[in-house]
Amino acid sequence: MIPRYSRPAMSAIWSDETKLRLWLDVELAALEGWAEVGVVSRETVASIRGRATPPTAGRVAEIEARTHHDVAAFVDAVAEGLGEDGRWFHYGLTSSDVLDTALSLQIRAAGALVLEGIDRAFEAVVARAEEHRDTVTIGRTHGVHAEPTTFGLKLAGWAFALERDRARVARALDGIRVGKLSGAVGTYSAADPEVERVACERLGLEPAPSSTQILQRDRHAEVLSALALLAASLERFALELRHLARTEVREVEEPFGSGQKGSSAMPHKRNPIVSERICGLARVVRASAVVGLENVALWHERDISHSSAERVVLPDGFLAVDYMLDRFAWLMEGLVVRAGRMRENLDASHRLYFSQRLLLALVEAGLGRDEAYRLVQRHAMRAWDEGLDFPELVRTDAEVAGRADLDAVFDLGAYTRHVDVVFERLRMLPRVRQQREHVHA
Repeated sequence: MIPRYSRPAMSAIWSDETKLRLWLDVELAALEGWAEVGVVSRETVASIRGRATPPTAGRVAEIEARTHHDVAAFVDAVAEGLGEDGRWFHYGLTSSDVLDTALSLQIRAAGALVLEGIDRAFEAVVARAEEHRDTVTIGRTHGVHAEPTTFGLKLAGWAFALERDRARVARALDGIRVGKLSGAVGTYSAADPEVERVACERLGLEPAPSSTQILQRDRHAEVLSALALLAASLERFALELRHLARTEVREVEEPFGSGQKGSSAMPHKRNPIVSERICGLARVVRASAVVGLENVALWHERDISHSSAERVVLPDGFLAVDYMLDRFAWLMEGLVVRAGRMRENLDASHRLYFSQRLLLALVEAGLGRDEAYRLVQRHAMRAWDEGLDFPELVRTDAEVAGRADLDAVFDLGAYTRHVDVVFERLRMLPRVRQQREHVHA
């Protein structure tokens, strides 16, 4: 991912420096395992641990230019400073033992940042939802006015989506909390299951119940798929903000800083650029998920067709999602909400949103549904075509007025009387409840 869309903490996790440090952590954990089973003396392990340091990326690259193998270059670089003890470094391991176990550690660290980002976004959405719980706005289907809702109710739906996304990401991360030190084809022919157990325990991982030369890639595909679904949710939210920010709608605006320029040519522009950026990056994350799925099917016990692709899509997927979450939380925290404009737009369609309530009232009064529908539709189409107020037009029709309590039918409050049901469900989410208890403590 280019620096423009990369945040420092996530970038550090996917840096060469971190990768090489984690490779060394795995190697040292394996040595602890060998000491546990009595193959390598504890004195030797202590000596190696005291002298081994992560090599620089430059030194590894220099050796790799000769070996054409990055792990072999890493092993040689570390062993340079170990003297005779270096013969035990990487003992009984194959490259993927180191690569895949260290990758699980990287994903775990990156996933923790993503969960933190979801939590911040969730809290921002919940706060704005509560603020606008009763802010009436028009609901739209097919881009056309449907019936009233509240802006807070819209945001509450986003909060529930983020909660589902968090559960998916956490579940996927739990599936990758494994390591493997089972050797060339997963048979422990040059290793020992106890070495794997000890090493994984030291690293905070579980031994994979089975592996080939690699960890099976459905685990990584699940992580990338969970990130893609999270990105899709953020894209959905951002797309809605983009629609609501259009000049003809203008119900919300992105924060616009002093000195900011919306266009190099048109000084009046205030464009939803952050929302558009989120939508664009969602495409990158989705593409990463497709690559993750393609990586599941490999030849026999392993080939390396997955490796080159993973070096791109795993860092990029995490970096993009981390950036998207930060920008979305920023958007929600500073979003300009124009409640007055929402009311103007609500009334712009001649209050035709009452059509279903009138339909139901006529059915309750004894009319057949199709007859009632045609009657209401006739007035609705006239209101559209002639720009007339729908309730006033209906009140002039004695055939309708005599059958229904029109004051009750044309009650705007009827659309919001059950909003609290959804908000009570939102408050029952464990993280919302804990936050409220903390505030009131």
